[in-house]
Amino acid sequence: IQLVQSGAELRNPGASVKVSCKASGYTFINYYIDWVRQAPGQGLEWMGRIDPEDGGTKCAQEFQGRVTFTADTSTSTAYVERSSLRSEDTTVYYCVLSGYWGQGTQVTVSS
Repeated sequence: IQLVQSGAELRNPGASVKVSCKASGYTFINYYIDWVRQAPGQGLEWMGRIDPEDGGTKCAQEFQGRVTFTADTSTSTAYVERSSLRSEDTTVYYCVLSGYWGQGTQVTVSS
């Protein structure tokens, strides 16, 4: 099983960002994919998850209204999109599948 994420991103405050996680080595629709973030100097924080089979999602209350989880079954790729970015949204995003982790994607929000 491999989870390969997209590269680092730099955004201005107020912008949006979309991070991808391409999965391989298993049947994509059979497992949820979780998204976790880690801000500088902070611990890991669960953001939410998506069921690729039906697109159903769950989202941590803190991120509701500011994050979107999607999945493309044709490419076995999951996405997390953040909107209205603030400087405190500078963080590393990880996709996770049953103990398998993507390599992380650094998103930096700075003017």
